[in-house]
Amino acid sequence: MKGIFIFLLLFGAGGCGSMAFGQTTNNSFHAEMLLREDSMKTYAVDMINAHEATERFQADSMFTRMLVRALKVNHSFSYPFDSLQTVSRLYAPDSSFRIFTWQLVQDEASFRRHGAIQMKTADGSLLLFPLIDKTQQVDNIQGAVTGNTNWIGAIYYKIIQTSYQQKKFYTLLGYDEHSFRSTKKRIEVLTFDNGKPVFGGPYFSFEQDTVPKPVQYRFEIEYKKDGNASIKYDEELGMIIYDHLISENNQPGKAYTYVPDGDYEGFKWVNGKWLHIEKVFTFKLEDGQAPVERPVRGGKLDLPAGRERKRN
Repeated sequence: MKGIFIFLLLFGAGGCGSMAFGQTTNNSFHAEMLLREDSMKTYAVDMINAHEATERFQADSMFTRMLVRALKVNHSFSYPFDSLQTVSRLYAPDSSFRIFTWQLVQDEASFRRHGAIQMKTADGSLLLFPLIDKTQQVDNIQGAVTGNTNWIGAIYYKIIQTSYQQKKFYTLLGYDEHSFRSTKKRIEVLTFDNGKPVFGGPYFSFEQDTVPKPVQYRFEIEYKKDGNASIKYDEELGMIIYDHLISENNQPGKAYTYVPDGDYEGFKWVNGKWLHIEKVFTFKLEDGQAPVERPVRGGKLDLPAGRERKRN
């Protein structure tokens, strides 16, 4: 009995020592990551708001390098980078990965997105997939399957996790400032094939529409700049809901004239697809309340709604 007591005492002492060591290690980790994050903040702001294009490009380059270095620190997956307000940072609902996305304003008419997917690993080491914006080179965005090296760029503000036949699907709601005249918001499904990210697929069904349309691989709306159209996920309804748009001056061929008309459409996850609902509030209406997305203004990202850049 005395031997067992000594064994337990030594085990307990060892445990306390390990705990103290672990706490010291954790404090050191947090201090290091905080220092790295603090050094990135100025570049994160300048790549959006610097007056000259060359300054924005330089800031973007410095920020990208510093972020990658920070992510190389073991167990960086757990560090939130909360002070990087111009960068979207989203964890998957199951915490299997997270996505960073941000925007580089090239000039008043062109924008470029950057990003990365960081996977959670058992040993805390870095597994990172850079997201390379090739939006301009993809001919048919609504019918394309892409990877991380030919990514359709967006600033993501929501991840919705669903499943079908024991496979996980991560639906991304994203924002694309697009041009000085119009804004886009997009829905696409992210899956993983042999551990690698795959964007898009035949997941948007219009088979129950009054006039059925072919299946789409991703879905987007385009509308007048600062038109405040929304795409959001309603937890209670279990639906993606978005504004129905019309041309404000009867020019349906010009997307930059489109504005919300007060009606809503949506998508419901059914048998591994997002099934289009033409009239959301004939599907279910509560208290006459329409879903309203929080607007985003100014020089910082107001998650989870995405970021729209204020213009004079």
